[in-house]
Amino acid sequence: MSAHEHGHHKETFITKYIFSLDHKMIAKQYLITGLVMGIVGVLLSILFRMQIAWPEQSFGIFKFLLGENFAPGGVMRNDIYLALVTIHGTIMVFFVLTAGLSGTFSNLLIPLQIGARDMASGFMNMLSYWMFFLSSVIMLISLFIESGPASAGWTIYPPLSALPQAIPGSGLGMTLWLVSMAIFIASSLMGSLNYVVTVINLRTKGMTMTRLPLTVWAFFVTAIIGIVSFPVLFSAALLLIFDRSFGTSFFLSDIFIQGDVLHYQGGSPVLFEHLFWFLGHPEVYIVLLPALGITSEIIATNSRKPIFGYRAMIASILAIAFLSTIVWGHHMFVSGMNPFLGSVFTFTTLLIAIPSAVKAFNYITTLWKGNLQLNPAMLFSIGLVSTFITGGLTGIILGDSTLDINVHDTYFVVAHFHLVMGISALYGFFAGVYHWFPKMFGKMMNKTLGYVHFWVTAVCAYGVFFPMHFIGMAGLPRRYYTNSAFPLFDELADVNVLITIFAIVGAVFQVVFFWNFFYSIFYGKKASQNPWKSNTLEWTTPVEHVHGNWPGEIPEVHRWAYDYSKPGHDEDFVTQITPMKDGEEELHH
Repeated sequence: MSAHEHGHHKETFITKYIFSLDHKMIAKQYLITGLVMGIVGVLLSILFRMQIAWPEQSFGIFKFLLGENFAPGGVMRNDIYLALVTIHGTIMVFFVLTAGLSGTFSNLLIPLQIGARDMASGFMNMLSYWMFFLSSVIMLISLFIESGPASAGWTIYPPLSALPQAIPGSGLGMTLWLVSMAIFIASSLMGSLNYVVTVINLRTKGMTMTRLPLTVWAFFVTAIIGIVSFPVLFSAALLLIFDRSFGTSFFLSDIFIQGDVLHYQGGSPVLFEHLFWFLGHPEVYIVLLPALGITSEIIATNSRKPIFGYRAMIASILAIAFLSTIVWGHHMFVSGMNPFLGSVFTFTTLLIAIPSAVKAFNYITTLWKGNLQLNPAMLFSIGLVSTFITGGLTGIILGDSTLDINVHDTYFVVAHFHLVMGISALYGFFAGVYHWFPKMFGKMMNKTLGYVHFWVTAVCAYGVFFPMHFIGMAGLPRRYYTNSAFPLFDELADVNVLITIFAIVGAVFQVVFFWNFFYSIFYGKKASQNPWKSNTLEWTTPVEHVHGNWPGEIPEVHRWAYDYSKPGHDEDFVTQITPMKDGEEELHH
């Protein structure tokens, strides 16, 4: 069916927005859902940050948002503090970063950049979004139940999560959490299988694997990591459901609650830790690799230079993917692990520093002496390189079993993973939104507002997470409702106030982004077909979206994606569909 014939029947709201099989629409659905969940996630973090900065004080906002049950007299209950931390972690990791990066950009870019009409299965793609939507709704519902949402930490370690009587949040709140996550995992697996099959099978003529843009490589490998590790989390969630509802004891043994001896034996909570972290660590890279892929594309385009070390970048993606699955034990150095095993996990963890450093050096070398176009997308990409390095360096300390013992479960850990996974991934997300907004909505975002958004976010991100390293080294433990009972930590109270103020300012300034985003969709300047003078295929499609991406034939590819500033060409960019000249050499082979 040609595009012309397709245009005759009028699309209704339902066929266009609800049952859309078009990957570009599904990408927008993921993006907007991810942004809404992001607002919730950040709001929760502001609430519990206020509690840490000004312990047990009454706030009008607590009264208003949490109500009398959760915050009697405007003072947050201690178990609600834990619940907010738990749901904040869950929402940010799975519902904002995983969905915002993989969901949005894999959907948008894989078909467009490989030269395909759509995903391998449009139906499965639609299904994966609606399951994700359902799981988001269930997670949000859990915030409103009387006993409070799940509060065993986002890692939901048993026995707290396995026994409904352990803490208030272990009842219905925990059940909803598990249901939501099970649906999320199914959605994630369907999405990932779709991405992998699409990249393997639907590449256009001439698009060999070594001509793919690095974004597609990153999405492809991320999907593979997801397929390998998400089922393990599913098994952990399933066994936990059995423990909770059917009287089994996979994760329970010798438990006393309120003086009663419970009849559970033979299980081990450490088993849960192994199953959880077998996904939990790869998850870091499921979040980070797409951000690194997006960054590769944006830095090359805006430096007007070929990406430095294309092959090495692919190799580093593959190395990170492989290593990410054999390092999970570094989350468990303090769980009574055999010291020999600790040293094995230390070794594999420190190995990840090598491909990560390859990436960092290659980004810096691509930027070096480039003709830099410092638009918002580029600033966020350079910001990512900065936070990736600073956050990664502390990972070397945490990955060493001997050094980790000193800072385990302090704010040092919070500082490390927020910089490397939270902030770096968010920067990648923002960079992607600013860069591909013209592709998604055919409009341009406001550049000045983009600059304001970047600089305030960058200062506040370091303002929040840099001081945490120091309070962590001073021994301040994470997940504590208040530290006022310990005179040891009295001098650190002011630092927590500073961190909270930075967090509030940073959160408020995200309004600039949201305004810019939604205003530009309707009233932004109309975009040209290739606003950034980029080489990849998605910029060869018309600005107006058509089903099947290209109105005529799918273009044939003749070269890799990074021929910027190539000698012998008039323009400083040579798109992938430009045939090779006589005697012209391919750069990356």
